[in-house]
Amino acid sequence: MRAAGIEVFLDQSELRGGDVWDQKIRREIHECALFIPVISATTASRHEGYFRLEWDLADQRSHMMARGRVFVLPVCLDTTTEAAADVPESFRRAQWTRLPAGETPPAFVDRVQRLLSPEASTPIRQPASAQSGAVGTLRAPVQASWSPKRGLLASVALLSLGALGYFVIEKLWIATPAVSSPTVAASAAPAAFAPPAHSIAVLPFVNMSGDKEQEYFSDGLTEEILNSLARISELQVSARTSSFSFKGKDVKISTIARELNVGAILEGSVRRSGHTLRVTAQLNNAVTGFHLWSQTYDRNLSDALKIQTEIADAVAGALKVNLLGDAATKIELGGTHNPAAFDAYLRGSTAFIARHNAEDFRAAVSAYTEAIRLDPNYARAYAARSRALRVQATGTNAPEKVADATKAISLAPELGEAHLALASAYAAELHFSRANEEYERALALAPGNAQVLESYGDFAVAMGHTDLGLAAARRAVLLDPLNRSSHYALGATLRFARQYKEAIESTRNALAIDPELPFDMTAGYMWVAYYELGDLQGARAACNDKRDNWLSQVCLAVIYEKLGQHGDAEAQLAKLRADNGFAYQWAEIYAQWSNAAKGLDALDVAFRLRDPGLRYLKVDPLLNPLRREPRFQEIERELQFPN
Repeated sequence: MRAAGIEVFLDQSELRGGDVWDQKIRREIHECALFIPVISATTASRHEGYFRLEWDLADQRSHMMARGRVFVLPVCLDTTTEAAADVPESFRRAQWTRLPAGETPPAFVDRVQRLLSPEASTPIRQPASAQSGAVGTLRAPVQASWSPKRGLLASVALLSLGALGYFVIEKLWIATPAVSSPTVAASAAPAAFAPPAHSIAVLPFVNMSGDKEQEYFSDGLTEEILNSLARISELQVSARTSSFSFKGKDVKISTIARELNVGAILEGSVRRSGHTLRVTAQLNNAVTGFHLWSQTYDRNLSDALKIQTEIADAVAGALKVNLLGDAATKIELGGTHNPAAFDAYLRGSTAFIARHNAEDFRAAVSAYTEAIRLDPNYARAYAARSRALRVQATGTNAPEKVADATKAISLAPELGEAHLALASAYAAELHFSRANEEYERALALAPGNAQVLESYGDFAVAMGHTDLGLAAARRAVLLDPLNRSSHYALGATLRFARQYKEAIESTRNALAIDPELPFDMTAGYMWVAYYELGDLQGARAACNDKRDNWLSQVCLAVIYEKLGQHGDAEAQLAKLRADNGFAYQWAEIYAQWSNAAKGLDALDVAFRLRDPGLRYLKVDPLLNPLRREPRFQEIERELQFPN
């Protein structure tokens, strides 16, 4: 109806609980020109009291003379009949129109427009060609002399039932759905918004436990639900960082959807009391504002995995996704039914995501270790601990990383996160062929996981697989558009792919998201793009502010030499060489100084120390002056880059 230019009020939109909800509904029913109750076996039941109240209010208006009457046009979505035993008598006074599963033919919209026209003072006769089939019969139940000033305001009662169950029971306000005003016409909706089919974002579920300390649980459970949906390859799921960026903000669902480019929004609440869990979930179509599905689950904490499966299955059904294979097996893969282990795992995930210092890493690893102690078969906990150890121990040999990832795979061979953990561990230890196999396996198992895509993109380009790497990095940005890390990673990938202008743009996008972005994620690397473009002043400006940072020292050592300031360049290199951990960067500097002998000596040191920078040896533009040297080519062969 909106697409035909008819103004529609959907009674699930812009509604808070309690009296505000009730008053809004009453006002809209009082002012509308056409009331469309949507009937199904659920809403037709005598137990659905508020639905009947809405209908009765509209029915009373159909007999009023002071302001004009309202047309009541019941629409039935299933096989419920007017004669069914549990259908109230008032429901039988108007003839029903049948639109199975909500499929709406043009003839129905045309009849609605004629009902709303000034000439609709006499019953509308159904053409003979339309007297059977999906549209059914359509007639005006009353005569109306009032010409509506606002076109149609249709209150859709089936959806009000879902809103009542969600907003009133939980007494909670979540982001406003896409239809923010009952007077917004379809023609006012931006036509350019066309999100991908089956795309969805999961907003942070609200902690209803009455205890701020339980925030980690509601956030963690939300992330698990998000990950469960992401394991369904037929869905496109916005990544955690982008979805969680709206936490605590009063932002309309339509705005969130446009920011994330998704067609549906899942939101809800979590109430935990001991080992008892209540999870309420609601799915909205972000384009139309229609409420698609909602459900409340009252379960034991040990059933958290089952709740995730049921929500994912229901969401897929509401979005009309044809699941391939056993979705439950994918969703519950590597999980646990041990409540205490699950709780420890969520605490670890919260600490890892919020990490700022070594203490946060220790807290994350400790919580994951506790989860593993409580459930030695908890594959996701092993994979998560491996990831935490890798980030914490960057540049060092940590056999525990490989051991944990290998254990996770032995417990859950199809768990993409486990293969990602093992790939990352191998890559950090410069075992590139093994890492390549695990990255490809992770990507095959979790093609919708932004972390997998981001990590694989960086690795693939480093291995010389430029097209594959860029495609993965761009896909990661698409799934996680509000994450500074995804834009930074794309920028780094573009830099190694020699696409310098776009690399600078991507890095600027990361800064636009977070102006406080660490130096080593922005200017610390962006200078290379300026330098390779021949813009020495731009490169110098990019790295001049953090002279005590090792990345700035590399940059200034190169730039000063190009500007003829050899003494200043030597001083920067001396600062860097005071720490023996930057042999790879010494090689970059000497290569740009055209000192091949010292550059190759530095690479020998880097190879002996297993410097993590060596993963970029094959594509690093700063090493180009050394590539034809036999010693360089020997080191490249020794590193055994995959073909």
